[in-house]
Amino acid sequence: MLTILGDTHGVDDHRLDGRTLTAVREADHVIHTGDFTTERVYEALTEESGRDHGGAPLSAVHGNSDDAVLQERLPATLTVEYEGLRVVVVHGHDHTATALGLLARQEDADVVVRGHTHRPSIAETESCLVVNPGSHADPRGTTPAHGELTQGERGVMIRLRAQGGSLVAEETIQI
Repeated sequence: MLTILGDTHGVDDHRLDGRTLTAVREADHVIHTGDFTTERVYEALTEESGRDHGGAPLSAVHGNSDDAVLQERLPATLTVEYEGLRVVVVHGHDHTATALGLLARQEDADVVVRGHTHRPSIAETESCLVVNPGSHADPRGTTPAHGELTQGERGVMIRLRAQGGSLVAEETIQI
């Protein structure tokens, strides 16, 4: 499973709880859309993602609220291959819908993962799916959520789940 997180906005810990914590521990790979806020939060999440199973990689971009150390350390954009999908990750604070579509075409992406709004959503565009996992720790008036990508019988399933495990949204990508 590929677990997708964003907008942690912490000070010193990963702020994972419930189904989100389980999803990180069970993941083959974890991606984060930025706004950890501090390097300590990034390090805590890196440690947690690898704790129980030998180290799921954490791939992350920096967000607009990350400290200078993280903005230096993490890229603004990255591409991850998973289960035959090409996934581009950005924070999204400086990307319009048009810019996200152009980025998807430029990177030949099937999925663009973005954060920033703290609102979990899956939107189909002309060129790709745009997935926002929301925020597991700082939902700002919406459901605390994260994303899970798994290989299913009909293709790759993208599910957004609340901390309690309930389904917020889902989509299947045929590859």
